[in-house]
Amino acid sequence: MLKEKLKKYKLILASGSPRRQQFFKDLDLDFEIRQKEIEEVFPPELKAEEITNYLAQLKASAFEGELQDNEILITSDTIVWHRNCALGKPKDHQDAFEILKSLSNSTHEVITSVCFKTKLTLNLISETTKVTFNALSDEAILYYLEKYKPYDKAGAYGIQEWIGFIGVSKIEGSYTNVIGMPTDKVFNYLNNL
Repeated sequence: MLKEKLKKYKLILASGSPRRQQFFKDLDLDFEIRQKEIEEVFPPELKAEEITNYLAQLKASAFEGELQDNEILITSDTIVWHRNCALGKPKDHQDAFEILKSLSNSTHEVITSVCFKTKLTLNLISETTKVTFNALSDEAILYYLEKYKPYDKAGAYGIQEWIGFIGVSKIEGSYTNVIGMPTDKVFNYLNNL
């Protein structure tokens, strides 16, 4: 359906995330992966979706002057926003443990921004999902870290993994956003081109 509509375009996903790549496959889209190493640093005064908007645009700006007329570059960034602080990917095992301990028995927000860049335009969409965790025991956190090693995930967890099954008591908003991309919004944006 969407593939036919987009046949005059070439989609470029600038993401090494296996989850985002799988979403594009599951949306039945033809795309190519192009990646650039970007230092994901943002001005300290930014808050919540200002951070993800900034980082998604920063990732897109690395391709400035390289896009062809028919290409659409898609970049994305996700953070966990908790107690007025951005939680990215954990640095190590101890950091991951402390992040999950802080999320235990509380509600946080998962914020994703997606940037669509062409040769002449740049558009952003963002999504915020509220996730509530039950109280997590130290044993459960350690088991999860040992078995699933979620060091490539913002907030040190994957909702689609064991910790999500046993720990998440409530979710308000897009489930796919918590995994890494609000697929309904991405679909609608591309569908309306």
